[in-house]
Amino acid sequence: MTDKKESILATALELFANEGYNAVPTSKIARQAGVSEGLIFRHFENKRGLLDAIMADAEQRIAQVLAPVVFEADPARTIQKFIELPFSIHPDTYDFWRLQFKLKWEHEFYNPKKMQPLIDKLTWAFGELGYPDPQTEARLLDQLVEAVSIGILREGREKQMPLLQLLLTKYKV
Repeated sequence: MTDKKESILATALELFANEGYNAVPTSKIARQAGVSEGLIFRHFENKRGLLDAIMADAEQRIAQVLAPVVFEADPARTIQKFIELPFSIHPDTYDFWRLQFKLKWEHEFYNPKKMQPLIDKLTWAFGELGYPDPQTEARLLDQLVEAVSIGILREGREKQMPLLQLLLTKYKV
């Protein structure tokens, strides 16, 4: 990939994550990346093509981040790894994760099935540990960890550390 193409992708990611996909025109991306708007269209065809290129990378990144949880064989460790997941994300990737959360609110990009393998794994783990309603417990933990993740992206990891300890204690992992 060329340096200019990488610059366009990095700039688009930053702007989409912080201002929203629909709010950012390609002219602003071009200006901030130091390229012509025509180059964006040459590489990506249109703004949606640019987002699609970012999201293609997203699928791989998300799979890599979730793999240790999904492939864990011990139910307690599965829950522990899931709780610790947002704390393992490097700050250099926060824009990427901000964009993922922003797109959840964009109807055309929302995919509720994206996290289903993770919910299924948590449901299995809670079932193995004898929780009375494993599916609801999995959904609850997913919502709690999502809220913690948003807190990390807004305020930083340190302010969320008490919640990490609380969740690990609550679930005895």
